Amino acid sequence: MEASDVWFILSLLGILLLTSPSLGHGIATLLSNREPRFLGWLTPLEKGLYRLSGQDITREMSWKQYASALLIFNAVGWVGLFALQMCQHFLPANPEHLTAVPAALAFNTAVSFVTNTNWQAYAGETTMSYLTQMLGLGVQNFLSAATGISVLAVWARGLSRKETHLIGNFFQDLVRITLYLLLPLASLWALLLISQGVIQNFSAYLDATTVEGAIQRIPMGPAASQIAIKQLGSNGGGFFGANSAHPFENPTGLSNFLQILGILLIPCALPFTFGKLIGDKKHGSLIFSTMGCLFLLALGVALYVESFGTPILGHLPFMGGKEVRFGLGSSTLWTLATTATSNGSVNAMISSAAPLTGLLAMFNIMLGEVLFGGVGCGMYGMGLFILLTVFIAGLMVGRTPEYIGKKIEAPEIKLAVIGVLAPCAVILLFSAIACLCPAGLASVSSKGPHGLSEILYAFSSAAGNNGSAFGGLNANTDFYNLMTGVGMLIGRYSILIPVLAIAGQLAKKKRTPPSSGTFPTDTWLFGCLLAATILIVGGLTFLPALTLGPVVEHLLMLQSRIF
Repeated sequence: MEASDVWFILSLLGILLLTSPSLGHGIATLLSNREPRFLGWLTPLEKGLYRLSGQDITREMSWKQYASALLIFNAVGWVGLFALQMCQHFLPANPEHLTAVPAALAFNTAVSFVTNTNWQAYAGETTMSYLTQMLGLGVQNFLSAATGISVLAVWARGLSRKETHLIGNFFQDLVRITLYLLLPLASLWALLLISQGVIQNFSAYLDATTVEGAIQRIPMGPAASQIAIKQLGSNGGGFFGANSAHPFENPTGLSNFLQILGILLIPCALPFTFGKLIGDKKHGSLIFSTMGCLFLLALGVALYVESFGTPILGHLPFMGGKEVRFGLGSSTLWTLATTATSNGSVNAMISSAAPLTGLLAMFNIMLGEVLFGGVGCGMYGMGLFILLTVFIAGLMVGRTPEYIGKKIEAPEIKLAVIGVLAPCAVILLFSAIACLCPAGLASVSSKGPHGLSEILYAFSSAAGNNGSAFGGLNANTDFYNLMTGVGMLIGRYSILIPVLAIAGQLAKKKRTPPSSGTFPTDTWLFGCLLAATILIVGGLTFLPALTLGPVVEHLLMLQSRIF
C-alpha cells in the first residue's frame, strides 16, 4: 500500500471524527421538530407541503398508525416506479428511445429502490430513460433514505418518552428529513461532483470514433444529481452500469474522496443523533466507538490481505478489478464502507478482491450493516443487538433487563429476535434454493467456492438492503429478479416493523431511575459485550456457509489454486 493511500484513509477518517458529533446533533434538532439553524428560510416551504398534502402534522400517531402510513406510502411509491418503468417508451426525456423495462426486472427494480436497496440487475445507460432515472429512481433515493431516518426517530422516541402511545407523525418526519437534511446536502455534493467532471446534462448519446476506426456510443445524462444522493442516502444505485468505477460517475481522486465521505457522513452522525434524542450523549458516543472499532478491525484485515497478494503472482498486491487511478487503499476502503453501511455502490470489482476481503464485505452485510449502517436502518438495527445484549447482561446479574430506564421484557426480546434472524433466514434459505435449482446455478460464472460466494453475496445484498454485487453472477433472470425482490422486501420490513412495534411498547412504559443493580450501557464493558454479541450471532449463523465459500477459496489460493 502506498503512502498516498495511508494519507487518503487517515484524512477521510479524521474528517468523519470532526464532523459526526455536530452533524448528529443537527439531525437531532430536525427530529425534535425545532427550527434548524441556517435553514429557517425553508420553513414556509415545509408548511406549504403540509397544506398541499392535507396532513395534520399536529396529530401524532401510535406505532400501528405510523407503520400503516409508512407501508402505504412505500406501496404507492412502488406502484408509481413500476408503472414509470413499464411506460417509459411513451414518455419524454428518452433520447435513446429505450423500450419498456421487462416486467420481472421492473418489479425487482421498484422493490429495490423503495426499500433503499438499489440492487441493479441492469445497466442504467441501456435500460432506463432520463425521466425514469430522475423521477423514479432519484426520487426514491430521497424518500427511502428519509424513511430509514424516520424509523430511527421513532426508536429514540420510544425510549425517551413514557406512558404514552404516541411516537410522532410519519409525514412530518419524512418532510423535515428530506427538506432540511437530504436536499441541501445532496445539492452541495452534486455541485462539488460537477466541479470534478461528473456529467450533468440532458444530451442525446454521442458517437465517438476509436483508434481502430470503430464507432463507440458514449452515454450522457443527469448523473451528478443522482450520484450525490446515492451516496448520502446510502442508496448506491449507479447511473451507469459500472457504478462509481465509471469515469463519468467518478472521474478524479477528489470525486472518489467525496463519494466515500458521502457514504459514511450521515451513518457516522446518527449514533450521536440517537444519544441526544434519548438524553444520553455518552451512550451515543459509545455506540459510535463500538461501530468504529469493529469497522477499523475489518478494514485493517482487508488492507493486509489485499497487500499480501497471492503466491501465484509472487505476493504482488491484489490489483485485479481495481481502478489504477484510485489504487488499492481507497478501493479497499470503499469496499468496506459500502458494505458496513447499506450503500452498495462500488468503485472496484469485489469478486476480484482477495477471498478474505470478499468474506469481510459479505460478513458486514450479514451482520445487518450495523457498522455504521445506512441512513437510520443501521442504527435501529444496532438497537436490536443492544436489546439482546442488555437481555444477556440481565441474565448474568439476575435482574430484569433495563435499557435507558425501560424494562425489557419477553415481547420486546421476541420482536428483536425476529428482526435479527429474519434476514439471516432469507440469506441461507434462498441461497440453498438457488444452489438446488438449475435456474439458480445457470447464472453462476465461476465454479467451486467462488461460485457459492456469488450466490451467497447476491442474497446477502438483497436481504441486507445493500445492493452491491459480488460480480460474475447474471442476476437479470426471472429467477433472480423475483427471488432477490422478495428477499429485499423481507429484509426491509422484517426489521422495520418489529422496531416500530418495540418502540411503541417501550413508549407506554414508565422510566425507571438507575440504581446500584442497573447494568450501565455507557461503559467500555458494555461496548465489548455488544461487539461480542454481534460477532457471535453473526458467526454462529453464517460461519458454515462462509467456510464453504471464501474460507475454502482462501485456503486453496494459498496452494496456488484460483477460480
